[in-house]
Amino acid sequence: MTLYRGTVLDTPDDPFTGGSLRADADAGLLVRDGVVRERAGFAGLAARHREEEVVDLTGGLLLPGFVDTHVHFPQVRAIGGLGLPLLDWLERCALPEEARLADPSYARSVARDFVSGLVQAGTTTALVFGAHFAPAVDALFTEAARVGLRVTSGLVVSDRLLREELLTTPERAYDEGLALARRWHGVGRARYAVIPRFSLSCGDELLASCRAVRDEVDGAYVTSHINENVREIATVARLFDLSHYLETYDRHGLVGRHTVLAHNVHPTDAELKVLAERGASVAHCPSSNSALGSGLFPLTRHLAYGVHVALGSDVGAGTGFSLLKEGLQAYFLQQLLSEQGYALAAVHLLHLASAAGARALGLADRVGDLGVGKRFDAQWLRPLPGTTLDVALRHASEPEDALAKAFALGTTADVAAVWVDGDEVGSRAREVGAGAGAR
Repeated sequence: MTLYRGTVLDTPDDPFTGGSLRADADAGLLVRDGVVRERAGFAGLAARHREEEVVDLTGGLLLPGFVDTHVHFPQVRAIGGLGLPLLDWLERCALPEEARLADPSYARSVARDFVSGLVQAGTTTALVFGAHFAPAVDALFTEAARVGLRVTSGLVVSDRLLREELLTTPERAYDEGLALARRWHGVGRARYAVIPRFSLSCGDELLASCRAVRDEVDGAYVTSHINENVREIATVARLFDLSHYLETYDRHGLVGRHTVLAHNVHPTDAELKVLAERGASVAHCPSSNSALGSGLFPLTRHLAYGVHVALGSDVGAGTGFSLLKEGLQAYFLQQLLSEQGYALAAVHLLHLASAAGARALGLADRVGDLGVGKRFDAQWLRPLPGTTLDVALRHASEPEDALAKAFALGTTADVAAVWVDGDEVGSRAREVGAGAGAR
């Protein structure tokens, strides 16, 4: 067993429905076989377990590992394509890069960059848009398994309006998707997701084949895009004779509790009602929505209808992997909405980045907070001495103030160590002079 000591912050109870920040200033977490077995004040816990190794994580914040509910594996090298709306950005920046993943060796190198980026950001679980090429999806799952991350992903499919090399057929999409799912779904920490890119690039026959794969794979997830950009929405309306965008997925049985749809910046009330009734989740990607000029996310309307919302980085339209930054951007966007916005506090941002994502991915019984019985998926936020965040944390008035400062100032450079199932998957502890391995 290992006893971790530090300031532990998490949100086991949803702050959007009355929960509050759980904060223990000098806590002990006793971890055995990757599971938190006891959580209490450090002094008392250490007195009861004098023989156990102690990992000293004081001087920073011990947070749950972040859960990213929307991030694109092939786009890590396309980050920074600013100044373009969605469809132009796809054509000029994202899709040429995605086509390069037809080369398996190139895909393997991108997979290394991608998984490393998640770890550096303190993200331990992710719902990942895979690639249009089955060998590239294999490369992603292989690298995630090597490092130890929890990844739900799959083959991205389209059959129109994209570059020709990214298109498939319903038959090939079914065969390749099912083969990938049989190799990876439920193996280690991997799970399979059915991924129609978006209705703009997917006809009804392809969406039906996505449903067929989902039905064959017990526990598979479905993820796609919806209502991101007004031009996209107008084009989908011309392609389908339906009442709204969501219906393109829903009539094929692709909207349910295992569905996470990204963006939803411009939903109708009818769509919000259906999302809530089906128990589907929405991945809010604020940096991407700002960078592409997509619009201001109507969080208050989602919550009013009871639609579950979590955070996504949307790399590469998003501007990096850090959910600290996404939380801050979410706060900014709600401020800009004024009376129509939701008054977010630091506790909401932590919840959106951790426990809300775990719930969206059906993992709330395992990850998302650092309570007894949960897997030890965690990150130690410990800025380098003398940095602005270090100064701010040392002068924080209370735990929620420290958390607010972390979201306002924190970057990937402040993530000092990351664990999944109690296994350390990333560390810069030697730079800060403490941490994993310190006794």
